Amino acid sequence: MGQSGSGHQLSFPGLQGEYQARNPEHTVLYRAVARNYRTFEAIADAGEKRIPKHVTQEFEAFLRCGILAHGFLRLKCGDCKHEKIVAFSCKKRGFCSSCGGRRMSESAAHLVDEVFPKVGMRQWVLSFPMPIRFILAKNPKIQGRVLTLVHRAITTYIRSQAKKKGFHSKLQPGAVTLIQRFGGSLNLNVHYHMLFLEGGYYETAKELDQGPKFWWVDPPTDEQIQAMVAPYVRNFLLPTSVSPVG
Repeated sequence: MGQSGSGHQLSFPGLQGEYQARNPEHTVLYRAVARNYRTFEAIADAGEKRIPKHVTQEFEAFLRCGILAHGFLRLKCGDCKHEKIVAFSCKKRGFCSSCGGRRMSESAAHLVDEVFPKVGMRQWVLSFPMPIRFILAKNPKIQGRVLTLVHRAITTYIRSQAKKKGFHSKLQPGAVTLIQRFGGSLNLNVHYHMLFLEGGYYETAKELDQGPKFWWVDPPTDEQIQAMVAPYVRNFLLPTSVSPVG
């Protein structure tokens, strides 16, 4: 068992180098989009299949991201008076590797420094059959409901494992979930990356002044994972995925 720790900072020696402009117009992805986007747009219009507005905005923002001609900040050091120009970024969530990588790093640092306690974490990855992926992609409410059911199933498992070891206080597990909507080949693949504590926290009436304590549980087997998650999701989605014929 262990106790929750306060926020801690990570240091990365050797990464305090000078800022270097990334020159996105020289990358393979930028060149591919710049050369072919207007053609893609024209083909879609000719086929009477309009590109969704949010997709158009993603492309347009990507082509302006990091380009000085589309806006920049002029930074000046108050001590040495050295100046540097930094181009605006698109801050989109689609396929901009720069903004996506920065957001990923910032999110990871926030979780490690401010959210996760100093206890073991266990990653759960939940994927679905192809027909279920389309249902989840089209209906955010079902997507959220399935996530709630899965969290409930894993929480129940953690508490039941603790009881098998003779622990009878109510554990409070914790988790952070990142929902990913695509696979390795950029195909539609809604799946969940869930970071769960390897146990849960509890408090007793006699030790309230000592703060919460942590109780660790054993990792589940593949058979246990199948038994705990599949029935919840199947029972919820079965009426949704069956439609009348004819």
